[in-house]
Amino acid sequence: MESRDVRGQVAVITGASAGIGAASARALAAVGMDLVLGARRAEPTAALAAELATAHGVRAAALPLDVTDAASSRAFHAGAVEFAGDAGFGLFLNNAGLGRGVARIPGATDEDESDWLEMIDTNVVGFLRVLRLFVGDFVQQDRGLIVSMGSVAALWPYEGGSVYCATKSSVRTITRSLRKELKGTRVRVSVIHPGLVETEFSQVRFRGDTEKAAAAYQDMTPLTGEDVASVVVWLAGLPAHMNIEEVSMMAVDQVSTTEVYRRPS
Repeated sequence: MESRDVRGQVAVITGASAGIGAASARALAAVGMDLVLGARRAEPTAALAAELATAHGVRAAALPLDVTDAASSRAFHAGAVEFAGDAGFGLFLNNAGLGRGVARIPGATDEDESDWLEMIDTNVVGFLRVLRLFVGDFVQQDRGLIVSMGSVAALWPYEGGSVYCATKSSVRTITRSLRKELKGTRVRVSVIHPGLVETEFSQVRFRGDTEKAAAAYQDMTPLTGEDVASVVVWLAGLPAHMNIEEVSMMAVDQVSTTEVYRRPS
């Protein structure tokens, strides 16, 4: 199927400083989309915006964004609206999120509870916060694509990940509900569920322990941020009348959240 021309449309990406967010920014710039990039880490996000503007001749803005902060989220939305102008938005990639810790509920500590609250505040409340701010713009313009970044953890819960899995289940449920709430509009709504993707995610989850983070991908070939970004670009270029509800994607070596084939070294 031939992709629609999306050149000149504005793509908004949260969590854009690294990983899937940064890879998606690169892939969308390569097909000519203008970019509004949001993240807490200002310097790498600004550097990425400048790089892509130069490399692809697109407009690109980096704006500070902490989805757990209401004022920051409102300022990001206002800046994105100003950047887009009358053209409006072509794509909103609601990508900001994190995993923290591997605590099992029976032995959880106060520190683990703090991790749970951080994940809920970021992956559920923050996700909803920026979604609420942007969805009205899409309804008003009666077009565009909203993509939520889920996880296969939403489909297959696992021990030691109960709260993270619950937050990604929430992302899935919210997205599916939004799809119904937008019935009668021309706004498309999709959710992507990646499996193991080799990014900074595991380093964050294991608090910077690079050995534990690397072990998640040992003796197998995981997905990359670019793999997931290719799906984002595919969704963006589909016919305007077509809505892909969900995409679940894993490496060939992974068949569920807990089942990974480790190839002999």
